[in-house]
Amino acid sequence: MAPQKSAKRKVAALPSNVRSTASKGDKQENPLFERRPRHFGIGQDIQPKRNLSRFIKWPKYVNLQRQRKILRMRLKVPPAINQFSQTLDRNTAVQLFKLLAKYRPETQQEKKARLNAQAEKVAAGQQAEAEKQLVVKHGINHITNLVESKKAKLVVIANDVDPIEIVVWLPALCRKMGVPYCIVKSKSRLGTVVHQKTATALAIVDIKDEDKQSLASLVEAVNANFTAKSDEIRRTWGGGIMGTKSQAKVAKREAALAREVKLSA
Repeated sequence: MAPQKSAKRKVAALPSNVRSTASKGDKQENPLFERRPRHFGIGQDIQPKRNLSRFIKWPKYVNLQRQRKILRMRLKVPPAINQFSQTLDRNTAVQLFKLLAKYRPETQQEKKARLNAQAEKVAAGQQAEAEKQLVVKHGINHITNLVESKKAKLVVIANDVDPIEIVVWLPALCRKMGVPYCIVKSKSRLGTVVHQKTATALAIVDIKDEDKQSLASLVEAVNANFTAKSDEIRRTWGGGIMGTKSQAKVAKREAALAREVKLSA
């Protein structure tokens, strides 16, 4: 009887992970480039750059600014203080500061030059003409007197005065006396108009004839944004905005309650 031929069996393929390592091992490395793996232990290679702002010890005033902002978001703010968060829109503010720039008070150098010119005229036997200075008024006590006497045509208040009690009553006084007012951003921006670091408020009293039309349009826009909305401003509270974690927790709780109501129904 003839011997039977044994059938050749196929060898199973390698697993994918073994196959990948085997193919990597077959790859020839270039001897010109030596492989130098990095070690990030103590005293070894320099660590890669990371965002370390969470671990920085910030100055105290920076921490206070951030904490104050968070507190104003979390705590309920009464309407008398919350009204200072609603400021004049950008386009109207640009027109306002263009008008204020025309009536900036004179600097000490300009005043000195003006007085010297008047003194020279008097020394020459001529009559010195005393021109009325049409400038914007500043100083909280001065502005208060102007509003009470209804001489102010427009009052501009800064929104970031600290302490806020200095100007918190001024919008109510302007509404009572029928004087147009507006709240703008940055007391330092008002300060630059009157050559000072900061200014709590400014007032326009007298202007030239060519600027009366622009002032009238500004007063109309300001009244529409502030005086006309006085009832809404006096009723609107601010703050009460919780953090993202608290908002997610409240949303989850409300969803669970809604689910229970739906199941019970």
